[in-house]
Parts: sequence; C-alpha cells; structure tokens
Amino acid sequence: MEVSPYGLESLWAQGDFVTKGVAILLVAMSIASWYVIATKALQLMQYRRAARAAGHEFWDATSLPEGVATLGEANPFAAIADAGVIAMRHHEAHKGHLHDQLSVSDWITLSLRQAIDETSAKLQSGMAVLASVGSTAPFVGLFGTVWGIYHALVAIGTSGQASIDKVAGPVGEALIMTALGLAVAIPATFGYNALVRGNKTVIAKLNKFGFDLHALFVTGARANDTNTPGASGAKLVAVGGA
Repeated sequence: MEVSPYGLESLWAQGDFVTKGVAILLVAMSIASWYVIATKALQLMQYRRAARAAGHEFWDATSLPEGVATLGEANPFAAIADAGVIAMRHHEAHKGHLHDQLSVSDWITLSLRQAIDETSAKLQSGMAVLASVGSTAPFVGLFGTVWGIYHALVAIGTSGQASIDKVAGPVGEALIMTALGLAVAIPATFGYNALVRGNKTVIAKLNKFGFDLHALFVTGARANDTNTPGASGAKLVAVGGA
C-alpha cells in the first residue's frame, strides 16, 4: 500500500529534530492528561458512592462505630468521622493542656476542617496537569506550525519558485501540528471543567457531613434532625470510649 507523502508517517520520516520533539511532547502531554482524567474520574465516582453512604447508611446506624463501619475503609467520610472521634476523646483525656483553652466545639471544628482539607487536597491533585496541558498545548502546536511554515519558506527560497510540490509538505506539517495541539488541548480542557464541577459537589457534601458531625459531637443530634434515632447514643459511644 502506497504511503501518502503528506501523512503522519511522512511527517515523522521527513521531520527534523524540532518537529519530532514537538510531536513527542504533544503525545506525552496527551497521555498525561488522559491518565489524569481517567484516574480522577474513577476517584470521583468512588467519592460519590461514599457520599451516598454517608448521607444514608451512616445516619441510620444506632452508634457512631457502627456508622463508621457502614462507610468502609479508604473512605474520606470515614476519615472525617474518625478525626472527629479522635478529637473528642483527645480533648476529654487531656484536660489542663494548652488546647484545653479552646472549647470542645472549636477543637472538633479544627480537627474536622483539617480532615476535610486533606480530602479536598486529594481531590485537587493532578488538576494542575490538566490546566497546564489545556493552556499550553495549543501554543506547543503553534510552535510546530511556525516551524513548518519556516520550512515552506526555506523550500521556496531554495527552489526559487513557489510550486505546490515544494511547499505542500512543509505546509501540511504545519497544519498537522496545529491539529495535534488542538487534539491534546480540547480533551484536557473539557476534562478539567468536568472534574472541577464534580469536585465542588463532593467538597460540598464533605462540608455538610462535617457540619452534621460537629453538631452530633457537640449537641448529641444531627444538625438538621434533633430527633435522629441513635444520634444521642452515637455521642455517648464517642465520649464513653475516652
């Protein structure tokens, strides 16, 4: 089968080190962005399932340990609940320390906020890669375009005539580089925007869960339901275990 003189194979075979370097860079950026999109999408799906469990199964439990057990392991909501339990027990068991000047409400708030911030940081990890690829890939492709046009001008100057067979190859190279840059940047940009929206939803649920936990530890009931079954018992388990 005859290979087209203006295809990708010819571009790679005829391109110099700059052209090949730009192509390799764009391919590497594409692989990195798709890897981040795939891994962060799976993580987001996992966190959404955890959020549903934290919104239903957790509050249907009759005690705090039972509620944490319903969340399972490697669950960010379980980590937040554990942080609240540890803060509550630590505050009760270390009376007279410097942090005892803080009220139990403030101490639990700090502990829950730290746990939420750690989970938020995990959600945001890798997003800088997508932002960087989405903003720089078009310019990398543009650099390849400029380099291809430069080759076309050199071919014209060398031959002394602007015939189509002299400039078709370099101009085709330039257009391919433009297309590659856009092909890398567009998925990265769409992926970044979709993941940012998903992360905001999960972070909002994390904050809501932390707010309900704070109310549970301090008042003995969930913030939006003072008659939640098992809420008072959950607090007693947390304090009684100190």
